[in-house]
Amino acid sequence: MNLKETIRLALTGLLTNKMRSFLTMLGIIIGISSVILLIAIGSGLKTYITGQLEDLGAGSLFVVPGEFEVSSGQGQQGGMMGAGATAPKFTFAQLKQLQRQGQTIKVVMPYIESNGTIKYKGHTKISQVSGVGTEYPQVRDHRLQSGAFFSASQYNSAKKVAVLGSSVAEELFSQATAVGRKITISDQRYTVIGVLAEKGAFGNIDMDNQVFIPATTAMRQFDLQYIQSFWVQSQSAETVPATKQEIETILGAYLKDDEFSIIDTKSILNVISQILGTLTLALAGIAAISLVVGGVGIMNIMLVSVTERTREIGLRKAIGATPKNILHQFLIEATVLSLVGGAAGILLGVGGALIINRFFTTTITGWSILLAFGVSSLIGIIFGVAPAAKAAKLDPIAALRYE
Repeated sequence: MNLKETIRLALTGLLTNKMRSFLTMLGIIIGISSVILLIAIGSGLKTYITGQLEDLGAGSLFVVPGEFEVSSGQGQQGGMMGAGATAPKFTFAQLKQLQRQGQTIKVVMPYIESNGTIKYKGHTKISQVSGVGTEYPQVRDHRLQSGAFFSASQYNSAKKVAVLGSSVAEELFSQATAVGRKITISDQRYTVIGVLAEKGAFGNIDMDNQVFIPATTAMRQFDLQYIQSFWVQSQSAETVPATKQEIETILGAYLKDDEFSIIDTKSILNVISQILGTLTLALAGIAAISLVVGGVGIMNIMLVSVTERTREIGLRKAIGATPKNILHQFLIEATVLSLVGGAAGILLGVGGALIINRFFTTTITGWSILLAFGVSSLIGIIFGVAPAAKAAKLDPIAALRYE
């Protein structure tokens, strides 16, 4: 009996019991689709966060008060701002010195944040108020929709001027022109000089629900003695280590080592990539448990099938089928069940990922599909061996007498 005939008999055996075959494949379908879906979600999350951090630029560094351990995912002070027991001690004089003495430093920009109540006539909105430098649009790659960003003279003289995020402008002014209007920020009157284009979210911060004012003005508005934190842009990604050393040297003349931390986006990206990679594999591993359950299901059904078809096996052996032919037939049946279930699971997983992608970023990877297909093949072979071996070892005379 040739291989072609063996395959034909195997397929006939499966098609004879369509419902049983489908139910047998169900565990594989669920397992494969879950693995692909979870890997797609994990990879999508990694892509999204990578994109968010790359928006800051590979040469960007963020300096915060207190100690901040990148490897732990958060600072001892509990977050990116390092707010907590260590109070900020950064001054404008220190930032100017960094800008002046740093050989690899391109831009130094103060960053101050606080929540504020924004009012215009009968409209009120709670937004984040950020005190920044004139370099903000370049440092954060945030272009203007209308008007202008504040100038160096407005910054130096601490003018009460504001640039609105797109959602703030839309909610306060709707379709009306915002530039030139007077608003109040926490009961202080400001003149709107610009509106930023839509940017979206960065992590859990809505970049469009912000109002930007000069950092010099923010110091007075919020009655601050020191700058909360600041951005430093290195000349390039390659000069980041040298820039970090320069910051440590210059700030070290004023502050202790535990009074400030330097965070670079590359380090954060590497740590997040490792965490998400581990998490994705862990979730995929949990989903893979259902594949083992599916494989056990295939083995059980195939063992039942061998018992039910004992007389058929005996008859085939009596007319010349060898144990090898019988072994191949049942192995093929188990493998086909697993492969068809795997293919259906791949289609279901990819389809689910595409649907979820409308609401949340997912990334379908080729390696996950190939892995799923390879695993489903192995499951069919591994869990099909025992039933196939049992069928191959049946004595033809005893099998023909079986009822």
